[in-house]
Amino acid sequence: MTRYARQIAVPEFGPAGQEALRRARVLVVGAGGLAAPVLQYLVGAGIGHIRLVDPDIVDVSNLHRQTLFRAEDLGHPKARCAARHLAALNPDTVVDARVTALNPANAADLCAGAEIVLDCADSFAASYILSDICHARATPLISASVIGLEGYVGGFCGGAPSLRAVFPDLPERMASCAETGVLGPVVGTIGALQAQMAIALLTELPPGPLGQLVTFDAHGPRFGGFRFDGAPEPARARRFAAPDALHAGDFIVDLRGPGEGPPPHPAARRLSVADIGPDGPRPAPGQRAAFCCRSGLRAWQAADRLARCWDGEIILVALGDPTEERP
Repeated sequence: MTRYARQIAVPEFGPAGQEALRRARVLVVGAGGLAAPVLQYLVGAGIGHIRLVDPDIVDVSNLHRQTLFRAEDLGHPKARCAARHLAALNPDTVVDARVTALNPANAADLCAGAEIVLDCADSFAASYILSDICHARATPLISASVIGLEGYVGGFCGGAPSLRAVFPDLPERMASCAETGVLGPVVGTIGALQAQMAIALLTELPPGPLGQLVTFDAHGPRFGGFRFDGAPEPARARRFAAPDALHAGDFIVDLRGPGEGPPPHPAARRLSVADIGPDGPRPAPGQRAAFCCRSGLRAWQAADRLARCWDGEIILVALGDPTEERP
């Protein structure tokens, strides 16, 4: 036990805490900047089994913040590269690398057997998909996001309110790391907090992090946050669906431009968010509306506009970026 001697020496942790980590099975979604500290701290601490899900390959623009990777990893799947480096860090941990994108069709299977789910994908569509599954199964979800110099991490579900209860609506505009940029130490700070929350949950360190949201602003820097134990679940929720859930009888709208990819279904029509509303096209009575876009943001906005004048079923489809099949 020499490897873990320093953490076992912590009175609140002890041998029982180490055994809890050894038995733990954790799902980590995303192998990027947030996951770099998460994975290294969890594997270093002796987590027994980690299922790691990420569809992407290592790009040179990742290396300033995704510190798990090296130059020789460029062009290779992040999940597999991470598993290889983590095996060198601690062979006690089994890392099950899955080179695939989390979506509504596979999310339930990927979450199966996990005691805790860590959302490191920095994708709001993935966050809401995971929150819905974890809330239904009472599985704790540690979800985080970082843009620019600011970020947050929170403990959701598992008996606490879901992410939807804290964030029932999306802002009118949401930027990505590529658009707004991000600094590596900010991502590292939030990822380290994610790892600590996970260890606290698995070893029952009081007080538990569920129902707590922590914010970090590197202007200063300063921490903030609040508890949300009593936050009510929204009465109506925008649900994400997989592209293969689209049917010819649906009212399918592709909100992307022609250059963003082919239509997701032969019955899809191309419209903009501004086209949706009281004076725009709408589904027939009893027809299901399906809004599709790259990230899900435009689909969410279109759904809000349609819901003001139509009360039928609406689903959202986040199509992601067109990608080639990877080895």
